[in-house]
Amino acid sequence: QRALYAALRMQEEMRSHSDQSRLKGGIPLQMRVGINTGEVVVRSIRKDDLHTDYVPVGHSTNLAARMEQMATPGSIVVSEHTRKLTEGYFDLKALGAAEIKGVDEPLNVYEVLGAGPLRTRLQVSARHGLTRFVGRQSELDQMQRALEQAKEGHGQIVGVMGEPGLGKSRLFYEFKLTSQSGCLVLEAFAVSHGKGSPYLPLIELLKGYFQIEPGDDERQRRAKVMGQVLALDKALEDTLPYLLSLLGIEDLNSSLQQMDAQVRRRRTFEALKKLFLRESLNQPLLLIVEDLHWIDSETQGFLDTLSESVGSANLLLLANYRPEYRHEWGQKTYYTQLRLAPLGKAEAEELLTFLLGTDVGATGRSPLHDLKQLILERTDGTPFFMEEVVQTLAEEGALVGERGNYRLETAPTELHISPTVQGVLAARIDRLTVEEKALLQQLSVIGRQFPASLVRQVVSQSEADVYRVLSSLQAKEFLYEQPAFPESEYLFKHALTQDVAYGTVLQEQRKALHERTGQAMETLYTENLEDHYRALAHHYSASGNTEKAVEYLHLAGQQAVQRSANAEAITLLTTAVDLLQTLSHSSERDRRELVLQLNLSVPLIVSSSVSSPETEHVFLRARVLCEQLGERAQLFPVLMGLHNVYAIRAEYTRARELGEQVLRVAQEDGDSETLMQAHTIVGTSATHRGEVPEALRHFDHVLSRYDSQLHRSLGFRSGLDPGVFAQVYKALGLWFLGYPDQAAQELSAARALAQEVAHPLSTAAALTNTAWFHQFRQEAQPACEWAETGITYAIDHGLRIFVAMGTILRGWALAMKGQGEEGIAQLRQGLADYQDVGAKALRPQWLGLLAQAYGETGQSEQGLQVVAEALAHVGATGERLYEAELYRLEGELTLQQSQDAGEAESCFHQAIEIAQQQEAKSFELRATTSLARLWKQQGKTTEAREVLALVYGWFAEGFDMADLKDAKALLEELIPA
Repeated sequence: QRALYAALRMQEEMRSHSDQSRLKGGIPLQMRVGINTGEVVVRSIRKDDLHTDYVPVGHSTNLAARMEQMATPGSIVVSEHTRKLTEGYFDLKALGAAEIKGVDEPLNVYEVLGAGPLRTRLQVSARHGLTRFVGRQSELDQMQRALEQAKEGHGQIVGVMGEPGLGKSRLFYEFKLTSQSGCLVLEAFAVSHGKGSPYLPLIELLKGYFQIEPGDDERQRRAKVMGQVLALDKALEDTLPYLLSLLGIEDLNSSLQQMDAQVRRRRTFEALKKLFLRESLNQPLLLIVEDLHWIDSETQGFLDTLSESVGSANLLLLANYRPEYRHEWGQKTYYTQLRLAPLGKAEAEELLTFLLGTDVGATGRSPLHDLKQLILERTDGTPFFMEEVVQTLAEEGALVGERGNYRLETAPTELHISPTVQGVLAARIDRLTVEEKALLQQLSVIGRQFPASLVRQVVSQSEADVYRVLSSLQAKEFLYEQPAFPESEYLFKHALTQDVAYGTVLQEQRKALHERTGQAMETLYTENLEDHYRALAHHYSASGNTEKAVEYLHLAGQQAVQRSANAEAITLLTTAVDLLQTLSHSSERDRRELVLQLNLSVPLIVSSSVSSPETEHVFLRARVLCEQLGERAQLFPVLMGLHNVYAIRAEYTRARELGEQVLRVAQEDGDSETLMQAHTIVGTSATHRGEVPEALRHFDHVLSRYDSQLHRSLGFRSGLDPGVFAQVYKALGLWFLGYPDQAAQELSAARALAQEVAHPLSTAAALTNTAWFHQFRQEAQPACEWAETGITYAIDHGLRIFVAMGTILRGWALAMKGQGEEGIAQLRQGLADYQDVGAKALRPQWLGLLAQAYGETGQSEQGLQVVAEALAHVGATGERLYEAELYRLEGELTLQQSQDAGEAESCFHQAIEIAQQQEAKSFELRATTSLARLWKQQGKTTEAREVLALVYGWFAEGFDMADLKDAKALLEELIPA
């Protein structure tokens, strides 16, 4: 078989080469292969092209030589005997009988066309004879009924739960044998070390679906994916970037790297779901996922997404798992859970009869009867346990013969059977020869499944010895071999077998083997090392090689971030940071930690929030490391990150100090991009503090240097586009200072710029702040429309903070349009969502909108309570942008509740004073209008007219704005008759 794989690989090399008469390097190729019971003849094959030598072996060299003469160049022919050994592993074409010199009878000859259908361990073991399948007819019937419903368009989910060894995988295997006709079967398998490898089962499933082979280059893989997807349905074209990304295929036209992580994750799930659901329209889809107890969170997330659409699809999702696994499908009407119990007495006895033979002979009951009862008592009806006990007794010599026809050589009362399957496995391992046990232990360290080439690299024995012992371990049913291209792979018969073998390896030996495995993987997988980052991190962590473990944990963490698997990324990167602490202190160690902390901040911000304690801790630690190292290059992003933590928490004193540090660092570096970022964040914080003239100076500095073509990627690299943010906040500042028309023009330019740079966060800010602008102008309808546009965009891109802001603004607009209760409900929901993302900045404004809504519905007492809360926040944080308006609202609500004119007038005076200090002409106008209206009611018309005329006369634009219209109307009322 090994020789046949090599020949197939050479044949593929010929097909892919433009000149089929030459191999790489220009060496002429002549290949005629004759195979019989493993003999191969090859000529002029370079070792460095094949990575290993294959030489003729065995006793039938004459037959091989004769068959060589029969084979045409580039083909592979095999004899009848080899066909029997490999049937199912490979597709063969009968060439008929041929006369062979030196052989008496004509021999049937076959041409090898390619790899056959057998792949899984159960398929392979079935070739050698599986134990009888008993006692699961009820489960098979239920699965069959579910499949029939799925074929009729009523999709089903069936979960099979059971302890290890009860036959979950065997049940699926038997079901496929009888039920897969007319269905497309796709299979995925979770592995014990795979929880930290995002999408691992799905990636393997997609490789099978698209028929991607290990030897395919990126061009071939891309062609297979695109060809199959577009042939299935051209409407699926939008799924291609996500599918290609999962398979590690770079798409130069894709914007996935700039996409919000949560959006990318959701769209990846949707792409997979669309693909499978569309495929199910062509033919019923049988999707099998095994060992969910080892599944990673991203694959689990996809299954949860898919589960929502199964009910109306031609799809049956089969999953198996151990009892500790938990999912959210239990309440679905199309979900069925099958709990596998140990076999009943009758079924267990049937299985033991198959394994041992009949226990009743011609003279009555045989000794096997008592043995069966003993096994039943000890194994409690667990099939795998029973198989291992029988295998153990045969190896010990207590049973003599062959399966199904044993005779007992030892009295049952003298037998010792371990009460656990682990004990039985340990005893079996102890009985192996020294070299068998040594190899099994080494393999258990490598993993549950592994290719032959990796075994050869790790195990320090000759190739012949390795294969001889591997064959012995297969014969004793510790391992299975399964065909694969270009080489065979091996896997442990059961996860428990690997676990027990691994447990017998001494600690120091285990560490050495993990180290050798990691080194071997680096050597073998140089061209696709990214597919093995998680496994390499596992091996080097277990070997104690902290340097290498940190390296691969870091790479695996970055890979997880790219796949939007933020939970796994946090785990991997945090583990890397913790491991680094075990190394001796050095500047190099600190530099590595600094990079890790900055990388860790990315998934933390997405998963927790910018302002979370975890994010703060990362940036604080990074700042300490920068100071210790004297590191200037990373100091800017670290200080920016810390500033954002405190700014969004509304801790403006700390944010101001950090903003000044950020600006100093940027000025010292002299880099235009960092200067723009620094001025943007400093100006934004100044706006929130109510220091708008200072803020506008910073924004003008940004806009004087910003070039949309030159700097359009800056938003994707830094998190915000300084041009968009500067224009958005400048627009709000201009309205604040009393220039509403100029503000509208600036905001329109900001939206156009956001559309041009297509940065999601900046676009959401432009849309939401347009709604905010119309709220400032007291224009409910456009505020509502822009809020809804912003909400839709923010939801689509996973920007929770802008969803919350949009909900608040829409709630205010609804209340102003007469839908008071609904508006208040949305305001409160938006405030709760805003708090959930850890945001406190702008809270006084949002509370002010809620207070105004309460006033519109006559709930003045609730409104005053909200205003008091908002003013307390102003006092605690120094966020004074909306302070003047809060005092004005307090005055209006006071008049509504108690008619206390003196208290209300005091509030209006305070609002006017604050607005004048801040140069906030728009808020000064609004507060003065409230005061003038109160004085008019008190008969102070002259004073009212004078004070209002003064501030109204200052304005030179924006006379279509509601506040100016109200002021003008009131002035006309105040003119003496």
